[in-house]
Amino acid sequence: MLITIKKYIINTTKAYCLTLLTCSTLHADFGPMPMTLKGVPIPEVPGLLDGPDPIIIDKEKAIALGKALFWDINVGSDGIACASCHFHAGADRRTKNQLSPIGRNSTLPKEFSAASDGSMHGPNTALKKSDFPFFQTDDPMNPLGVPIYNSDDVVASAGTFGGAYRDVEWFQEKNDVCDRGADAVFHIDSKGTRKVEPRNTPTVINAVFNFRNFWDGRANNIFNGSSPWGDRDPNAGVWFKKSDGTFTKKRLWLINSSLASQAVAPPLDDSEMGCHGRTFADLGRKLQYRQPLEHQQVHWNDSVLSSLVFSTPNNLQQGLNTKYYRLIQKAFNPKYWSAIPNEQFGFPAATSATHTIAYNQTEANFALFFGLSLQMYISTLISDDSPFDRSEVDEHGTPIGLSESAQRGLDIFRDSHCALCHIGPNFTASAVVTNGILQKINPHAFGNEAFRVSTTNVVTYLSVNGGMMFQDTGFSGTGVRPVADDPGLGAADPFGNPLSFADQYMQLLAGNTAAVVDHYVADVRPCDLDTAIAIDRDKPHPMLFTRADGIQKQPQSTTDCFNPAGTFIPTVATAQAELKKTNRKRFLSAAKGSFKIPTLRNIELTGPYMHNGGMATLEEVLEFYTRGGNFETPPKEFGRLFALVDLRLSPQSREDLLNFLKSLTDDRVRYEKAPFDHPELLVPHGHGGSSKTNPLSNALAADEFIAIPAVGAAGRTDALLPFESYLPH
Repeated sequence: MLITIKKYIINTTKAYCLTLLTCSTLHADFGPMPMTLKGVPIPEVPGLLDGPDPIIIDKEKAIALGKALFWDINVGSDGIACASCHFHAGADRRTKNQLSPIGRNSTLPKEFSAASDGSMHGPNTALKKSDFPFFQTDDPMNPLGVPIYNSDDVVASAGTFGGAYRDVEWFQEKNDVCDRGADAVFHIDSKGTRKVEPRNTPTVINAVFNFRNFWDGRANNIFNGSSPWGDRDPNAGVWFKKSDGTFTKKRLWLINSSLASQAVAPPLDDSEMGCHGRTFADLGRKLQYRQPLEHQQVHWNDSVLSSLVFSTPNNLQQGLNTKYYRLIQKAFNPKYWSAIPNEQFGFPAATSATHTIAYNQTEANFALFFGLSLQMYISTLISDDSPFDRSEVDEHGTPIGLSESAQRGLDIFRDSHCALCHIGPNFTASAVVTNGILQKINPHAFGNEAFRVSTTNVVTYLSVNGGMMFQDTGFSGTGVRPVADDPGLGAADPFGNPLSFADQYMQLLAGNTAAVVDHYVADVRPCDLDTAIAIDRDKPHPMLFTRADGIQKQPQSTTDCFNPAGTFIPTVATAQAELKKTNRKRFLSAAKGSFKIPTLRNIELTGPYMHNGGMATLEEVLEFYTRGGNFETPPKEFGRLFALVDLRLSPQSREDLLNFLKSLTDDRVRYEKAPFDHPELLVPHGHGGSSKTNPLSNALAADEFIAIPAVGAAGRTDALLPFESYLPH
């Protein structure tokens, strides 16, 4: 085990070179060079703001609408705003009632684990520092350490109480009418508590660069106008008014809009924001005639909303001087909104007091307005002014303005293979469009003559623990938890289709084109995969296809291939035969147990960490990577995640790496300066116990709250702190 990291890098790189059939001399600094985000364009959305008939006709009004909706507690069925889970550097730093049993696997028992000190965890638990990490060994940085604690709980975000939706109020009352009661899992004695999501909340800052959103990528890159599922949803569509005055329903097809796809999911989720059965048309009916943020103070110098506020200096007031429907009408093309009810648009449920009044077009299209306005707002939350971004660079793109420690940490970051996944200006391979463009402009950021990473396909092919596996670009299995806890990208959508592009690509190669539900999969070019699928030789290969198996040339052009030796693929018959093998070690999918690679920007402030939230500090994250992970899962990439002996033996190296990571914190985020300023927000933070009753229902426990004050463009005087600072010891 006592080999140096340099020797391991050389051996690993040689293994990759043998597979790729391309190799060169290894340099001291390995792989991609991190690059600034300054000046990097946001992925374009054709037809949204441009063209002869754009959807949004006033960009600034759309951003204002999106910011109001994002922070408004009226959006939830019981006082939950989108921002309730994204109020701290775009993430969630709450510490009470933030535990969910197991991950996103509905087949496993929903039982909470005991804490490391033997005490019982459960609903309304107040987390403390000693509860972390959720996987512990007797020697945290030693890959041979003996496990002494293992919890499958998840630290996530408390949301709604849930219940069956009945009706909404049109004015003032922020809570929907729902049949509420104690949940089977989330309760204190007989009193219901707020439900907690089964995955940790990632930051929304810089999320516009993600090709897909959510940990499992289910927020599709294509926004269809009404659901998260892009082309997958056969019932998606929006109503628009034709020139003859009649209405017709048609799906949208907006690329690079996964933020909109993500935005329309939580308000209808009965664990996150809404009662079960509520629709976006119901939410539209609730909000359209209200003042935005009517229950929340808005700063007089808000960077987006200042022209609409009632507040004046030293006199903060609630709400905006407008109505939601007015913002919609100013921001969006008139063909998408109308105040006239029409039976075509449907009716509320029979339990509604207004069930005989048909929805109007604004209500029927409220998912469109909600999703796209939130996308417009979140697209302004670009963090590109950290010390790393402000540093000068030399002719090779290497920053030269960091502290001596952070400068050394940058070298360690590269040599430890961190930059192979946390690649490009947003420090994540999930920024597929941006990275694909910049790969041609700034090759230093995606490798060197020793080793390069392909970023142009939505699928790649790698040698991992489970064999040769297809992997979705921007997703990885790091062995934080066993695959059984949470399938991640390996799950399916509500229509029975795999979330994974890799799963679809395997079917495409096997001739099953009907299984391809995301059109990007058909554009995958084999010669742009990191590793060749097949090689042009007669002799059989244990991991790759050869002429002995049956291969053919790729159908696409081979111009400017990332890997010129990777232009061959198995024949359809060969692929079909391989898929039928029960114990195959090639032609496999790494989707199950893989999760989206998060950005590292502002990582100092966005704990807890990993998709299960099981690590409270960056030091615990570093221990995880130093020992080479927790579990040897099939999708774990042994060439990117392995025991880091140099880090284990050198406290100075660990400090240097942490200082580099902290150089990615933008002080505008730390002090909530524009564009990261915001309205007031009361965030539910656990419950007072079963003896106190919630005004919503006698069956529910009373809420406790964190008060987040309104902040203007100049920011706050006290800095946001890392997650562990809010944990009692």
